[in-house]
Amino acid sequence: MTVLTVAALTLREASRRRALLAVVVLTAALLLLSGWGFSRLAAESGLGTLTSGQARLAASQLLNLVMFGLSLIAALGTAFLAGPTLSGETESGIALAVLARPVRRSAVLLGKWLGLAAFGSGFVVLAGLAQCLVVLATVGYWPPRPATALALLAGQTVVLLTLGLLLATVVSPMASGVVAVGLFGATWVAGVVGGIGEALGNEGVARVGAVSRMLLPTDGLWRGAMHALQDPVVLARFGAEFDGFPFLGAAPLSAAYLGWAAAWVAMMWALTAVSFQHRDL
Repeated sequence: MTVLTVAALTLREASRRRALLAVVVLTAALLLLSGWGFSRLAAESGLGTLTSGQARLAASQLLNLVMFGLSLIAALGTAFLAGPTLSGETESGIALAVLARPVRRSAVLLGKWLGLAAFGSGFVVLAGLAQCLVVLATVGYWPPRPATALALLAGQTVVLLTLGLLLATVVSPMASGVVAVGLFGATWVAGVVGGIGEALGNEGVARVGAVSRMLLPTDGLWRGAMHALQDPVVLARFGAEFDGFPFLGAAPLSAAYLGWAAAWVAMMWALTAVSFQHRDL
């Protein structure tokens, strides 16, 4: 009961923070801009400038681009919420008042993690579904596996907030958010470099992306989501022309990699629990 109570309080607190308003505004702006962009694509396709296959390929690539924008907004929101939720309460003395009662620190940490995970995953699913509906309304394209894509994007959010909570146990709230987002961006860049290496047949450069996706699974989950959003027929026809393109997922994720991502979250949470247990309040 303590865990669920803390989770509910964390979810309520997150919904009241000003960061939520910024996230909502950024998401609304992205949806409006993407709607305008997809309407222009529909107009070009209707005039005969693009074939149906090219239009579907362009729609899937633009959808991936916009979804990356949504994942970035989610990353910023969850990373900068995780720090104040844990480290901020410790610095203000609120955590000391709560933990003075017979409540285990691990239970409080698990409740906060569940609350933030529900918040971040809920945002990604709702915003991503809204974006898919915008694409359907403007160009008539519906991704083949939207549920898989949204689940992987939610998993990416959970990975980043887990990292943010770990960092919040050792550094200030602002620093934890900056470092988490910085690692998110660095991993994505490493993934792009690895993709270019694969396209050029350079195993050494390609290994950069593979290693980065193991160290921080955000980019790997993102690439799986991209593949789920692409039309497989169009991808088979035009995919070879886009080798190394940063918004193209060439293959679905393996069960082994999904298992590693889950194990990574469990290990980082365990490290967070140990660090929080030994932190002075």
